[in-house]
Amino acid sequence: MIVTLNGSTTKDEVSRLCNQIENLDLSATLLSHRNDIALVLDGAITSDKVNSIRNWPQVAATEEIHSPYKKASKQWHPEDSIIEVGNIKIGGGHFAMIGGPCSIETYNQLEKTAAYVKESGGNALRGGAFKPRTSPYSFQGLGKDGLDMMHEIGQKYDMPIVSEVMAISQIELFEDVDMFQVGARNMQNFDLLKELGKTNKPILLKRGLSATIQEWLMSAEYIMSEGNENVILCERGIRTFETETRNTQDLSAIAVVKQLSHLPVVIDPSHAAGRRDIIESLSLAAVAAGADGLIIETHPEPERASSDGEQSLYPEQYRELTEKVWKLHQFMKQINTKN
Repeated sequence: MIVTLNGSTTKDEVSRLCNQIENLDLSATLLSHRNDIALVLDGAITSDKVNSIRNWPQVAATEEIHSPYKKASKQWHPEDSIIEVGNIKIGGGHFAMIGGPCSIETYNQLEKTAAYVKESGGNALRGGAFKPRTSPYSFQGLGKDGLDMMHEIGQKYDMPIVSEVMAISQIELFEDVDMFQVGARNMQNFDLLKELGKTNKPILLKRGLSATIQEWLMSAEYIMSEGNENVILCERGIRTFETETRNTQDLSAIAVVKQLSHLPVVIDPSHAAGRRDIIESLSLAAVAAGADGLIIETHPEPERASSDGEQSLYPEQYRELTEKVWKLHQFMKQINTKN
């Protein structure tokens, strides 16, 4: 529930109100809500408690949050969230251009990739150390050794690093990783989500293969309900009847989520396409639709990649795309500012 306070309410009165709310076994978060001072209440909110709060002289109005997700909702946090990931920001006009290989294979491969990602204008490095593969016989990643390589190279090129965590037991191994990635298959691994919610690191939460937007936001709520509100949503394509692409990129999800939630939305065109020849088109469409970032697979030699080579951009393709993305992002900011 959102409690809007009178404009004349003092800081001391706000503090006393928070104490009164705690006495009702509720928690209160102070925020700016539609240019007013407001308290967002969380906990077991009964009708008796609501009636009591409405009678306080400092209360101008109360508003229930009707969606099943609370902290992920736009009602809870009207302004777009800005998430800090290492030395960059994502959301609220800040754009992330995340690039790197599907799998970390060797130190040399990852360093080459980081060098041209950085030089091209990328501002974060992705790479898989633990790989959830469809076949148990496929390359599963380098594990902790891969994370160590990534940390060293990320520091060398001054880029935050993003890697996928697959299990609760792996969380402690990610101490030097700037942002956890939760893969599509783990979007509803609620035990993992709750444990990640107890950390203070940003979470890149990928949408499940057949998940609805509400299910996706409810998964974000699992993380946020544990205290970690640094969640970034990632649309990576959904499963449909179409066979020309690996998945179907749901551009409408960007606009819908922006109406429902304050969380940033990053698009993964690589897994949506499954083929490198249309990644540029999907990327630019996502930027025009209002995405807060892109996470793109690229490899120095895609034909020799251990995984997802067919959807990994060559270095020159990544450079060309990054240049176009930044130009389009600036153009979209200009026209949206004018409006």
